Amino acid sequence: MGSPRSKVEIKGFEAKFYDQLLDILTLGQYPRLLKKVFSLMDIKEGSSILDLGSGTGRNACYMLKRAGNDAHFVGLDINEDMIKKARRKCRDYPKAEFINMRIEEPLPFEDEFDIAFISFVLHGFEDYDKDKIVANVQKALKSGGKFYIFDYNEFDLDKSPFYVKFFIRKLECPLAEEFVNLNLKDFLMRFGFDNFKEWTFAGKVIRLLEAEKV
Repeated sequence: MGSPRSKVEIKGFEAKFYDQLLDILTLGQYPRLLKKVFSLMDIKEGSSILDLGSGTGRNACYMLKRAGNDAHFVGLDINEDMIKKARRKCRDYPKAEFINMRIEEPLPFEDEFDIAFISFVLHGFEDYDKDKIVANVQKALKSGGKFYIFDYNEFDLDKSPFYVKFFIRKLECPLAEEFVNLNLKDFLMRFGFDNFKEWTFAGKVIRLLEAEKV
C-alpha cells in the first residue's frame, strides 16, 4: 500500500476524468506541453520504453507515435480502469503492453529498456519508496539508457507566486513540498545515473530531467 501522505493513487471520479481534469487545470495547455516534452526526449524508431505510472495511456500514445509499431513498450499502473483506458487509446500499437503492477515493488526487468519515463508520480512517494523506484529503473535500463523524470522542479516555495504556493500546499500532497526541496540529481547519482540534461517549463516550476545510466 502507498503512503497516507500520497495522492498519486488516483481512484473514482478523478481517475475516470483524469485527462479532462488536467486539461481544465492547465487551461487546455497540457497537450501542447506534452508534445514539447516528448520532442525533447531521445525517442527513436524502435526504442524500448518503460512507462512507470502509465495512467490513461495519453503519454504512451505520444511516445509510441515516435517509437513506431515495432517498439517494445511496457506501461505499469496500479489502477485497472486506467490500464483498460490505456489499452483502448493505444490499440493501434498491438505490441504495447499495459500491466497492473506497483512500481515501488521489485520489477521483472533487467537491462531491457532504452528509455524509462515517469510523469508526475515520483513526487508522491516517500523517500524509501523513491529509492526502490529508482533502483528498479536502474536495473531495467540498458547501459547508456535514459531515465526521464517529468515532475516538479527544485525551487524555493516561499519565494514562489501565491498560486504556486497555494497549489503545492493546499491541493497537492505533503510529499510534493518535500520534493521541490530535493536535489534530484544528487539523489540519482547514488544509483549510478549521470550526464544530466534538463528543460524547465511554467516559470521553472516544472522540469523534464534526463539522466543516463552509466
